[in-house]
Amino acid sequence: MPTIKEFDTKLKSLKNTKKITKTMKMVAASKLRRAHQAQANAKFYAQQLTALTSRVATSLPAASHPLLTARTPVKKAIILIITSDKGLCGAFNHNANRRVGAWVRENRSLHEKIELWCCGRRGFMYFERHDLVKNHYENVTGTPRFSDAIRIGDDLIRAFTEERCDTAYLSYNQFINPLVQKTVFQKILPVDSSVLTVQHQEKRSNYDFEPDEGTLLNFLIPHFVYFTIYFALLENSAGEHGARMTAMDSATKNASELIDRYTISRNRARQAAITTELTEIVSGAEVLK
Repeated sequence: MPTIKEFDTKLKSLKNTKKITKTMKMVAASKLRRAHQAQANAKFYAQQLTALTSRVATSLPAASHPLLTARTPVKKAIILIITSDKGLCGAFNHNANRRVGAWVRENRSLHEKIELWCCGRRGFMYFERHDLVKNHYENVTGTPRFSDAIRIGDDLIRAFTEERCDTAYLSYNQFINPLVQKTVFQKILPVDSSVLTVQHQEKRSNYDFEPDEGTLLNFLIPHFVYFTIYFALLENSAGEHGARMTAMDSATKNASELIDRYTISRNRARQAAITTELTEIVSGAEVLK
């Protein structure tokens, strides 16, 4: 049985751990509020951008823009993986990495080439031992910026237009609530026409374009890709902070339970030591009589 000193050392360590996890929970909750607000603000813009792009794209021939044209057969694929830079958020990153790994195993034989582009250190660390990782974008997931989404989107569009890939996918964790994050795996290039749907099922209309439709699509379609990446970064950021807050809350509760358990064990050990000392004193007194 551990000594009282050993119990004191364990209790001191657990109390320090509890302070750390409780503080991390509070920090994550504060960051979650900001990230969730940014995600909520971007959601309305995403809906309006999708509706506008849909109205324009459906009024023009399907091959009006190269990013709308599907290629067959699909031989080369790129997967953009969005994870967090930091850990201590439960299975948040592992679920996304496992989803991508399963897709690669299932589809490796169907493609001549599969590349992984990583946003976030956790995804890069998980896949870096494979030769599939070709790009790593650092410091873009902690504080999502639209400029980073433009940079990543430009690289993807360039790879697609130069025929270095026939399709591109996006993997990230969608924020549902602080307890639930859903791993999303979706095609981002070519832009899927089924994604461009108007909420109220507007009838196809003929539009007069100013500027011309080519100029308009050259702006809207890449911008749609940029904002899809940016919105995924926002969703992933909110999900990360929610998962970390939940994990730290669970860790704090576990630390409290261990503290209570070790406190009881320490008191029992202390009582046993006192009982032993009293027994020795009484035995010694009896011998002296």
